[in-house]
Amino acid sequence: MIVSERQTDQGLLVTACDPDVMGETFEDGDVSLTVTEDFYGGDPLDEEAVVDTLARASVANLVGQEVVDLAIEAGYVDEENVLEVDGTVHAQFLRL
Repeated sequence: MIVSERQTDQGLLVTACDPDVMGETFEDGDVSLTVTEDFYGGDPLDEEAVVDTLARASVANLVGQEVVDLAIEAGYVDEENVLEVDGTVHAQFLRL
C-alpha cells in the first residue's frame, strides 16, 4: 500500500491507496474520484506500518480494496460507511 502523511492545522492527514489504483479515475454518476500522485503519492508500507500510521491519523483518505479492508479490520472504518465508486472502494475517517 502507498501511504503519505502530512501535518495540517487539523492534525495528521494520512492518505493511503492500493498500488493498482494510483493514477486511475473512477466515476459513478456525479461522483468522480481521481487517485493522483500529488495527493496519494508516498511510500510503500506493509500492513503493520499502515495500521500504525492510521492509529496516529486525525484524518484519513483511503482508496482500494486492500487498504480499506485493512482499515475495517483494524477498526478505523465502519464497513457500512465505505463508498463503492466505479469498481473500487473509498473510505474516509475523521478523529475528533
